[in-house]
Amino acid sequence: MRLFRRMTIRQKEALQGYMFVSPWIFGFIVFTAGPLLFSLYAAFTNYDITSRMDFVGAANFRRLFTLDPLFATSVYNTLYYVVFSVPLRTACGVLLAVMLNQGVMFRRVLRTVYYMPSVLSGVAVYLLWMQLLSPSSGLINMLLEMVGIQGPAWLFDPRWTKPALILMNLWGVGGTMLLYLANLQSVPSQLYEAAEIDGASILQRFFRITLPMITPVIFFNVVTGFIGAFQIFQEAYVMSTDKGGPLNSLLFYNLYLWKQAFEQFNMGYASAMAWLLFVAVMIITLLNLHFSKKWVYYEGGE
Repeated sequence: MRLFRRMTIRQKEALQGYMFVSPWIFGFIVFTAGPLLFSLYAAFTNYDITSRMDFVGAANFRRLFTLDPLFATSVYNTLYYVVFSVPLRTACGVLLAVMLNQGVMFRRVLRTVYYMPSVLSGVAVYLLWMQLLSPSSGLINMLLEMVGIQGPAWLFDPRWTKPALILMNLWGVGGTMLLYLANLQSVPSQLYEAAEIDGASILQRFFRITLPMITPVIFFNVVTGFIGAFQIFQEAYVMSTDKGGPLNSLLFYNLYLWKQAFEQFNMGYASAMAWLLFVAVMIITLLNLHFSKKWVYYEGGE
């Protein structure tokens, strides 16, 4: 008590503040920082969850790059998904937002319709798409057959499994579309009026005014999109019966990490995979931040 009485008002306020945030600090140390540091140590061991935890140095990382062909398969599948899904989702979100920002009929209804899929539960959506992508009775193949196109086997054909998930990913583009739409409505109409007086075409107005003005939101969605795409897991876990798809075409990085950790109990090896993914995503995020200076426009900035 004497020590508390000797403290200044600023010190007392600081102490009270730390007391208020102490539950969060405790939770962060116990449930986040602690497991994070433990996994870093486990990455250099042969930890099997139950009994072994011998230090093996960089053996897990050497195994990743030299002795594990499924690791290369999981990296390829993940990169394929990232390279195609993120740009397509970004482009579709921007185009939908631009369309719904115009004076089209029933635009409020259309905004609601396009946004609704993004609020549905993940597993329910995956089960729904498994029905839609059924080769024999799925709605998508039935619609293709009506126009004379033989639909693929989708989730049963290794050539079409990843395109099927990319197509499903585009279905939930309403969340990003809403962000673009909100940003579009803040673009000054005087810019469009001045460009129209100068004789600028629709495409010129789109590429010279619309896109530059919404690049901060595009940049945000691209960064979060890359981070999320690299962590794809639930889709392949739920929609592939053997947790990997035909010929391991849906064996994404996180799914293979999960199988190593909780099916084969190679927790040390899985920890090494997790830290490698963390470093890769961090590098890509930093590259995005670096190159954003060349194409992201901030109003009022240089």
